[in-house]
Amino acid sequence: MIAQLRFLNRIFAAGLFFGLIALPAGAGPDSLDGLFELLQEPELPNWKSVEDEIWAEWSRSGSPSMDLLLQRGRDAMAAEDYATAIGHFTALTDHAPDFAEGYNARATAYFRQGLYGPALADINRVLALNPRHFGAMAGLGTIMDELGHPEAALRAFHAAAAVHPHEPDLLEAVERLEMTVSGTAL
Repeated sequence: MIAQLRFLNRIFAAGLFFGLIALPAGAGPDSLDGLFELLQEPELPNWKSVEDEIWAEWSRSGSPSMDLLLQRGRDAMAAEDYATAIGHFTALTDHAPDFAEGYNARATAYFRQGLYGPALADINRVLALNPRHFGAMAGLGTIMDELGHPEAALRAFHAAAAVHPHEPDLLEAVERLEMTVSGTAL
């Protein structure tokens, strides 16, 4: 579980960092597809920079006002003011209902407050809007694991690892849960 929380913290930190910068001109769905193709390469020494570019792309709403709401919510999260963060992210999802990262950020804030039901609802929305969102899949796995559903957690972590095969915390979660589900304990 600590590895899962470290992964979620890195996801949050990457989102914070990349919420502050813009991608070069021409970044868009085609470049995102290319980044995901690159992420699938078995020997990818710079996988972390590819992951960071994906997070940067996901963090761009296309609207300066919506980007500001995302950043304000992330700032509140960094200050561990989850109620304020949820307020900013709710305003974001209300005004940009097709922007997956707004729901993902709010799911993280809900999770940090122990509100798993709303977090799961937002994760569902993220994955409906962005089926390759490995962060939302990892969040789903973490929640399912904490709720005592190792099989569901394993499915979520497998899905995330299929999209992002280089993330060590995902691979560790899969390995740990495979042992749990198969009945092998360390």
